[in-house]
Amino acid sequence: MDEPAKAPNPKDPLHGLTLAAMLDELVAAHGWAELHEQLRFACFFNDPSVASSLKFLRRTPWARGKLESFYRFHLRDLKRKAASQ
Repeated sequence: MDEPAKAPNPKDPLHGLTLAAMLDELVAAHGWAELHEQLRFACFFNDPSVASSLKFLRRTPWARGKLESFYRFHLRDLKRKAASQ
C-alpha cells in the first residue's frame, strides 16, 4: 500500500517559503562570510552570489537540509531576541 502524502503543516516556518527567499533573508541578516563560517559551503566563500548558491543548494539535498536547519535556528534566535526586549 502507498503511504498517504503528508499534508503541508502551516505551523512549519518553512511552509510556503522559497529557497531563494530563505537565502536572501539569511544573507541580509548574517552576510556571506558568516554563512560560510557556519555552514562551510564553498559557494558562500568563492565569489558568492544568490544564483550560484541556489544552483548548488537545489542539486545537493544534504546542503539544503543544513541551510533549512540554520534558517530555523535563525528564526528561533530572532524570537528570543524579540522576547528579551
